[in-house]
Amino acid sequence: MVVETLMMELSWQIKQAEKQQRERENEYRKIKTGVDYGWLVSYPKQSYDISPGERLQLEDMCTKIHPSYCGPVILRFRQVVAEYEPEAQEVSRLFRSVLQEAAEKIKEEEEAKKLAKQWNTKNRTSLSLTTFKSRSRISPFISDIKTISEDVERGTQPNRRIWSMPEFRNTKDF
Repeated sequence: MVVETLMMELSWQIKQAEKQQRERENEYRKIKTGVDYGWLVSYPKQSYDISPGERLQLEDMCTKIHPSYCGPVILRFRQVVAEYEPEAQEVSRLFRSVLQEAAEKIKEEEEAKKLAKQWNTKNRTSLSLTTFKSRSRISPFISDIKTISEDVERGTQPNRRIWSMPEFRNTKDF
């Protein structure tokens, strides 16, 4: 389905390029001669066609495009064609470059996914071996926490502990 869609887009763009080329030629003749004889001229439906070998190569490149990338590839191809306004013979080369660009992008994303998957599996195994359970607990709101004012009232000397820090206790005390 992707191959047919992309190849239909290519043939449509070739037809459009031929049409634009004819229109440019008509405008040039009209400016040169000052008279429009366009109504007398009959044009062939499609004068340019891709060679069978090139068509097979392009179809092979299209098979490498994932269906989710089909839309972005078509949009990029249309953007490039609008930007360069190519002749009919140049359209297939632009199409080839867009397909190569998309294939490289897909390859880079697959490599990034593979690296991310490897990273995630490495982290899972190493994190499963570590224990996150804390051996001591912080109890800032416990009622028997000593304060400086209690030591002054009792006349005792304060411990060497910093009073602004919470008291740490082992889990055995609870």
